[in-house]
Amino acid sequence: MTISEFFAANPVCAVAFSGGIDSAWLLHEALRYGTRMQAYFVRTPFQPAFELQDARDTAAVLGAALTVLEVDVLTLPQVAENPEDRCYFCKQALFTALLAQARADGFPLVLDGSNASDDAGDRPGMRALRELGVRSPLRECGITKQEIRSQARAAGIKLWDKPSYACLATRIPAGTPITREDLRRVEEGEGLLMDLGYTDFRLRLRGDHALLQVRSEEMERAAAELPELAQKLRHLFPQVVLDGVPRPSRES
Repeated sequence: MTISEFFAANPVCAVAFSGGIDSAWLLHEALRYGTRMQAYFVRTPFQPAFELQDARDTAAVLGAALTVLEVDVLTLPQVAENPEDRCYFCKQALFTALLAQARADGFPLVLDGSNASDDAGDRPGMRALRELGVRSPLRECGITKQEIRSQARAAGIKLWDKPSYACLATRIPAGTPITREDLRRVEEGEGLLMDLGYTDFRLRLRGDHALLQVRSEEMERAAAELPELAQKLRHLFPQVVLDGVPRPSRES
């Protein structure tokens, strides 16, 4: 099945728009093929502020209507306690709220931006989407991350090279309860590093210190600047440690 065939068969839909490149491209294609659609951004304590701004900016450029929903997942013990399958309960809560609003607005089918490069397997989040009947056209049509970036660049979408950005909860080890204060510290710390020009990185909580993970391209710079970075982040983390193992290169 091609993406045009998918939308010909499903001309009315809602798109779960995260502010990332995958769902941005899905939104672009839905509009390109003339679907009657609505984009939804679900705001939680796990999303940094820039993701919502990216979603608003991109929706405006594409000419898509965007609805922002608020879901406080930290009120759910099965999320706040941060078990190994936290993502299942989180996705279940987010998409249950999204589905309810979309159906009330006249959009019974909800789509997400998972693509053919994503390892669906039995990942908890993917399992929640399957159980709720959420469709993933990019994955169903065999469209890879590399194809999405290439086509989005050609179409002039600013987000075409935006690094993947997992939710803030992934910075906290499984089994460690998630607090609003820890999420705030991570968001502020990563924001400071972005302002310094770092791109595809993670700042992970490890006890009372932070573990900085960067790609191989930025490893030499991060090592040289570590004392300065630790000083800038000292009000958030008593200690910052650089992981000696580079993060995997950006997905293809």
